[in-house]
Amino acid sequence: MLPYWIVQVIGGLLAGLVIYVVAKGKEGWSAIGNMAANGYGEHSPGGYSLVAVLIAEIVLTGIFLLVILGSTDDRAPKGFAGLSIGLTLTLIHLISIPISNTSVNPARSTAVAFFNGDGAPAQLWAFWLPPLIGAAIAGVAYPYLFGVAEELAERPVRDDALDDRRA
Repeated sequence: MLPYWIVQVIGGLLAGLVIYVVAKGKEGWSAIGNMAANGYGEHSPGGYSLVAVLIAEIVLTGIFLLVILGSTDDRAPKGFAGLSIGLTLTLIHLISIPISNTSVNPARSTAVAFFNGDGAPAQLWAFWLPPLIGAAIAGVAYPYLFGVAEELAERPVRDDALDDRRA
């Protein structure tokens, strides 16, 4: 798992660098406030507090992971995972861009923080820790909320339920 995280962060940093170099090609452009870096307090687009940002990032990341787990579960309808995951991520962005510029992914937060030029690296911990907490909560909660496919397969099925499905 650690190599995956490292590669994600390196890829994000390279993407952030590309965005920075391209944007820097416009005369008079400044990176300060223009790299969509995450932040709280004075670095939040809406001036949200640290506590508000931490709660939003934990809850929204947890919801995102629950949707990912549910959409990719063997019991889920096939072919719709991308749609449900993509629409959920869109909704999460609509909700949290005004709060923190939306993280729910530490690699995304890291990608632009070092090119923002406005204190974003100092706040980066707040966009690593909450998503990891939210993901862990979702990972632990999912089997309790929805069961495990193998456990559900062992449950007896009522004959009348089968009759209804055949009709």
